[in-house]
Amino acid sequence: MRLSILRAAALFLSIPACAFSASNVVNLSHYDMMRPDFDAMKREGIIGVIHEATYPHFVRDAKYFERQQAATRAGLLWGAYHWGTKADVAKQVKNFLNFAEPDQNTLVALDYERTGGNTMTLDQAREFLTRIEEQLRRKAVIYSGDLIKTRLGNKKDLFFGAHRLWLAHYNVHPVVQRSWDKYWLWQYTDSTKGIKPNQVPGIPGDSKGNLDCDSYDSTRAQLHAEWAS
Repeated sequence: MRLSILRAAALFLSIPACAFSASNVVNLSHYDMMRPDFDAMKREGIIGVIHEATYPHFVRDAKYFERQQAATRAGLLWGAYHWGTKADVAKQVKNFLNFAEPDQNTLVALDYERTGGNTMTLDQAREFLTRIEEQLRRKAVIYSGDLIKTRLGNKKDLFFGAHRLWLAHYNVHPVVQRSWDKYWLWQYTDSTKGIKPNQVPGIPGDSKGNLDCDSYDSTRAQLHAEWAS
């Protein structure tokens, strides 16, 4: 996940299904080397930022705190995610929480995606989410696409289904694994060639201008209410 935006221009407010909501979120990681303009994002209607805190081999994102301070100064909601691997889960959770130090207003998420030979197992994802809930007394969001669908198959898993799903699915007909009735966020593209809107002022993207773009289907007030729930 290089950079996610949840952007809804007024043009899309009348679309009934899979609509792009007026609530907006961006997602940033260590891949985004350019300096984002959080004030410009807010002027464009962005209301929250979910930032990578920790990623494979226990690396801590060097830009996390600088961007956290800038985003919160701009009046944006803040979230943190961990890119999961097959390393010891207890150590991953400890590294993530010790570094990100999420307070009661910080959204937390597990990035559960393919990482070559270092891909987190399904049982490890379950353990990670369990440990997060034990530590924070609330559930994390799980970000995934093909991996969670492949690992769960046609099984309806009540544990995973109890966590909000941030779905990665790059076409106009998003499909969730049967443990969920619907996604919480939908990442609908990861490039300038994908579904629009896929750009937003204040967010440079990667070296080619690619952004990971997400849609939230409910209201701005509802996103505020759910953010760190």
